[in-house]
Order: sequence, then C-alpha cells, then structure tokens
Amino acid sequence: MSFYPVILSGGAGTRLWPLSSGNHPKQFLSLVSEKTMIQETLLRLEGMEHSEPVVVCNEAHRFIVAEQLNQIGMKEPKIMLEPIARNTAPAIAAACYQVMKNDENAVVIILPSDHVIKNKAAFQNAVKKAVQEAEKGFLVTFGIVPTEPNTGYGYIKTGKETDGSFELERFVEKPNLEKAKEYLADGNYSWNSGMFVFKASKFLEELKSFEPEMYDFVIKSCENAAVDKDFIRLNKADFEAIKGNSIDYAVMEKTKHGCVVKLDAGWNDVGSWSALWEIKEKDSDGNVISGDVINLDSKNCYINSKNIFVGAIGLDDIVIVTSEDGILVSKKDKVQDVKIIAEELKKRAK
Repeated sequence: MSFYPVILSGGAGTRLWPLSSGNHPKQFLSLVSEKTMIQETLLRLEGMEHSEPVVVCNEAHRFIVAEQLNQIGMKEPKIMLEPIARNTAPAIAAACYQVMKNDENAVVIILPSDHVIKNKAAFQNAVKKAVQEAEKGFLVTFGIVPTEPNTGYGYIKTGKETDGSFELERFVEKPNLEKAKEYLADGNYSWNSGMFVFKASKFLEELKSFEPEMYDFVIKSCENAAVDKDFIRLNKADFEAIKGNSIDYAVMEKTKHGCVVKLDAGWNDVGSWSALWEIKEKDSDGNVISGDVINLDSKNCYINSKNIFVGAIGLDDIVIVTSEDGILVSKKDKVQDVKIIAEELKKRAK
C-alpha cells in the first residue's frame, strides 16, 4: 500500500498574528513541538510506504519549504509554485497532474500543512483504510469525531457504514451553537477535516465533469510550467485565468463517489490562539506560558513572548503574544478577530 503525500502550504496564517505573517505563516513555525507544523505533517506518515511528497506553495515560501523538508530528510520533494492563490481545488488538481506523470494509478493523500494530530497510530490506521477505499474509486474525506459543539468548523453528515467507512451525505456550513449541539447529539455528523485521499485520476475526472473550465486552465498551467531546479513554476497566465474554488464546493459536494473515514486522533486545525491554548499543557492555574514571562495570579491565559519581557498580573482568559512585528493582547474568546488586525496591517503596508 503506497501513496503520494500532497501538502497544501498556501495559507497566510493571519489568525495567529503576530507570530504568523504572510512572509512566515504558521505552517513554518514550531508552535506545538520542536518541529515546525509542515515538518510534523510529513513526520506523522513515518513508517508508512509512500513516495516523496508534492508540496504546493507560493513563490515567496519556496526556499523555506525546501529547507524545512530537507531538515527532516525529504531530499527530493516536488515543490509546485502557485503564481497566485486560487483556493484548494486548482492546487490539488495541479498536484494530481504532477504525480500522474510518473504513475497513472497514483493514490494521493491531501494534507493541509498546519494541523495538529496527537495520535499518530490512529491517524495512520485511518489513512490505511482511506487508501483502501480510494483504490476502489472513492473520493475519501476524513470526518473528525467531534468532542464538543464547535461553531468554528464545517460539518459532514454521514450515512450508512460499510466495512469501516461511511456514505457521504452532505457538507454543512459552520453552524450556530444551537445547531452544533444538535449535530453532536445526532451522532451522524463529523467535523470537516480538509484532508482527502483518492486516485489522482479519479479526482481529475470528477473536476473535469463539474468544473471543465477550471480543469482546462489547470492542465494548461501544468503543461506550460517551467522547471527551475527543484521548483515547478505553474504557468502564470493560465493559472491566473482560473476562477478559484475549494475542493468541497468544486468536487466533494457534487460527486456521487464520496465516502468518509472517521478520525478520532486528537485533531486540531490550530486556527486561533485559543485553540493552541486548548491543546498545550497547562500549569495548575490553567495557563500556557512560554518565553520571558513573570505571571502573578493570572488564570487560564495564553502568554507567549520570546523577544521582550512580559509581566502579567491578575488576568483571566487573556491572550498575550509578542513578536518583532507587534504585540497582541486579547480576550481569549475574541481571538478569531485577530485576522482583522492582520488584514488592516496588510492594507497599511501597501
């Protein structure tokens, strides 16, 4: 059982400002362990039979990707450069085209580069099951077994179970709290992981059926790509002509060949500082503290400072993060709005 890892590394990571930025987003940071998140993404496949990865990223990040993969022994990855962001469906299609140049029957696993998965063994078992289903012609997505009525994730409704996989009934947008509680009680809803396994040829076949114009421009951008040493530069004119869309909207919500493998492995997409607080080890007062910090009588806080000293006194449910780019101070339940600050700073820089 072998497969091709496809790593999506195009995110800007604005929700983890000020440590994460457009030039150095969260997938290149060591937020959970000594390894960076993109390194952890590949290392959790250790012990499984797979080919060298294909990484899709933008021009500005190409050397960071190459260096970080080299550090963990990935000597010959295929690094595809998007000239402009066009969401996940075109990026995945380009990677599928690339692997099919060497293997027409290739099975690919699509992995965002910035997720946390604590239970490596459970993850690998789910991957093995997903590869088996993909070889039958299914487009497999991983449905995360929910642990709470989370309103920050999209959901997937599953149907009948057959040999450990489930019918994919429908995707559901991020719900309000009342709906999320209903989904949790129902038991047939999973969180949408954004991870997939399928035959590259099957995905391209479905994309061509549902999004023929996107398919045509992706193929042209690959056929007219320029190879620059270790990098594959997708043709700019062809790729810019693509009307971007996510894999969910472009293919997964339309296909008749979708199925779900459920995953219960301590998954988190680390989409905010509060999410990072949730998964990190805490002190006796519920604090997660890193760096040059003195804390007096503060509880349930996340404080991360590596470049300046921070003194915190009597705080509760507060996030403080410092970097050379700025200082964030926020209530923990408001950190989703950090992206607004990051977007405003981007406008000011123009």
